[in-house]
Amino acid sequence: MIASSRVASRPFPRLRATSAAVAAALVLGACGTVQVQPLSTPEIAEQAALDRETARAGVQPITGELSMDEAIARALKYNLDRRTRLMEEALAFNQLDSTNWDMLPKLTANAGYSTRDKDLITRSVDSVTGLPSLANPFISSERSHASYDLGLTWNILDFGLSYISAKQQADRVLIASERRRKAMHTLIQDVRFAFWRTASAQRLKEDVRTAIALAEDALEDARKAENERLRNPVDALRYQRQLLENLRLLESIEQELSTGRIELANLINAPLGQDIKVQEPSDKVDASLLDVPVERMEQLAVEQNAELREHFYSARIAVEETRRTMLRLFPNLSFRYTAHYDTDRFMINNSWNDAGLQLSYNLLNLLSAPSQKALADAGVQLADQRRVAAQMAVLTQVHLSRLSYTIAYRQFLRADAIWQADAKISAHIRNRESAETQSKLEQVANSTTAILSLLRRYQSLSQLQGAGSKLQATIGLEPAIGSTTDMPLDELTKKVSDALRDWNKEVVKPAAAAPAPVEAPAAAKKRTAAAAPLKLKLTRAPVGWQRHTEPVLAFTRDEEN
Repeated sequence: MIASSRVASRPFPRLRATSAAVAAALVLGACGTVQVQPLSTPEIAEQAALDRETARAGVQPITGELSMDEAIARALKYNLDRRTRLMEEALAFNQLDSTNWDMLPKLTANAGYSTRDKDLITRSVDSVTGLPSLANPFISSERSHASYDLGLTWNILDFGLSYISAKQQADRVLIASERRRKAMHTLIQDVRFAFWRTASAQRLKEDVRTAIALAEDALEDARKAENERLRNPVDALRYQRQLLENLRLLESIEQELSTGRIELANLINAPLGQDIKVQEPSDKVDASLLDVPVERMEQLAVEQNAELREHFYSARIAVEETRRTMLRLFPNLSFRYTAHYDTDRFMINNSWNDAGLQLSYNLLNLLSAPSQKALADAGVQLADQRRVAAQMAVLTQVHLSRLSYTIAYRQFLRADAIWQADAKISAHIRNRESAETQSKLEQVANSTTAILSLLRRYQSLSQLQGAGSKLQATIGLEPAIGSTTDMPLDELTKKVSDALRDWNKEVVKPAAAAPAPVEAPAAAKKRTAAAAPLKLKLTRAPVGWQRHTEPVLAFTRDEEN
């Protein structure tokens, strides 16, 4: 009867277990179902409004005319892309702090509670005969009890790997700093370029509108004369075509000048619709960089160029990765010490301590060691090759940037001379206008010529500023300003003004003298010729431009590699 009752009661626990499993599967299935929830239009509009408020938060409004120094200071302090670079650098520092904690031992605290609906009753058998013990079944554990553990674990292999990871993360912090420097160089270059575009638009705006109004008035008179047949139809149409050609040129100039203000506002994080008035700085050009020997520029570029320094740090990370790979091949030695406490009243010793020392080794590492070592060495060789290629590219960029700066300086001098000549011509034309001895077509043509000449001068000046900034960025020069986050805008503007005035002195001053090797006279002569400032020799005069039909020169500059 006892056996039959046991057999009859067995299906019920199985049924309960099966029901519990089905219920758990249903709950997990319901929890694992995720529906697509696209953002609604009001949510997007609300978030966009909050983002715009965040972008403008803390930005000091522009009052009065904006100077070049203040524009650069505002870009360094408020530009959103620069803020992103600063946050990336701060994130790299936080990751380094987090990685340093990984080198510490693991101190683990555990607390648990267990309960059961029936007592844990056990029987025993004789170890010799295998027969059941004559003693009655006994309870060895309390139904409900809590346990607490506090353990200290230290793994030597994990410590070594964490140490190498921390060194690699320290180099990544330096890489983030170099990327921030490179972004700052590009930002200053863009601000200079956009500022001169805005200055040219501000200077030429009224002249262009006056010339367009004069051309449209002359065109209307020409069409009336054509309709009344006061002139030869062919001459009238040619007259209109010349006016239309000048109108097209003037409208192209107006369109070209209208984008500089928006680009400058975006760079300094100002409202895009604000009419920014800029204070045109002195157009006196400092061409002291042309007096610096190219070897001096190469030396500074190798030492300070942000992109090249990034490759140096990347190569060092690759070397540390090789050490990390080799360290994984060593045996793993770990130490453990744990303090336990249990509230089970059936236990004689409710608290106890245990310690352990374990040595383990993956035997398959003996087989994979050659391939892992070859992979790590290949990574080092690749990083070294990238560094070598980057250095040659930087040196090439030094020569190209210096040549571009030289050409831009020559073009500015030529454009300035042309503008001065056209200014004298405009003075004579104004005298003829007062005497009314000039036709409207000639007035429009002369006005267009004067505007185009001044535009060319501004374009050449902006190209020169961009070429100078690119050369300074290639060499690795940057204004010594410090932190821009907590510095007031007025103080930052003053620091930018002082730094931009003096930052060429680092290049112009001679490098530290070093003992030169003895050279043959021919080699010494060749080295002296290479160190001389680069000069261009024009073999012929540049081709002149047509007065009425030449297209507008767009503001362009070479992109930074």
